[in-house]
Amino acid sequence: MRNILTRSIGVCAVTGLVAFMTGCQTDNQGSAPTASATAPIVAAEPAAPAAPATPTPVMTGGGIRIKAGSSEPFKDSSGNVWQAELGFSGGNVIDRDAGTSIANTKDAGLFLSEHYGMDSFLCSVPNGKYTAKLYFAETFDGITGPGQRVFSFNVQGHEFKDFDVWVKAGGPNRAYVETVPVEITDGTFKITFTSNVENPEINAIELVPQS
Repeated sequence: MRNILTRSIGVCAVTGLVAFMTGCQTDNQGSAPTASATAPIVAAEPAAPAAPATPTPVMTGGGIRIKAGSSEPFKDSSGNVWQAELGFSGGNVIDRDAGTSIANTKDAGLFLSEHYGMDSFLCSVPNGKYTAKLYFAETFDGITGPGQRVFSFNVQGHEFKDFDVWVKAGGPNRAYVETVPVEITDGTFKITFTSNVENPEINAIELVPQS
């Protein structure tokens, strides 16, 4: 009887010890932090937005003709087709009233849209000698006299400083064309613009091979 009682007590003691140890292990596991619970969640840095691709003007009819600020091609009085706005970096565009009269030109419509505040114009062309023509007219009614819009620009290394459309054209709503002979040696034709007073502006750009 004593042996049975001793054995029973021993079994109970062992069972209790196992239960106690099991309970401790369970408690420890419950309180121990797991890697998945404590690993910090690091949000991925958002990718920088891709820079929009700048469309490249296409040489057609023996040259490149761009109507700045326009969303549609334009055919002039000589039958030349001017491509819609292409090749500019920076700035904004605007259309003028279709009934606006422009002096000194047969193609008033060419001067009724513009790109202003731009940093540059760029296009790819075969190497060679060209004649570049830059078309200007002061059509902004906020400009009421000389000196109110003055800017500088560089056409393939040819510098034009303190350019005033009002002065060059002889007043508002009058066409003026700046002609510049250039030579392309790296496959790229480029114009850069710098603001002095108000924004630089331009109405059209033409680049034709020299004959």
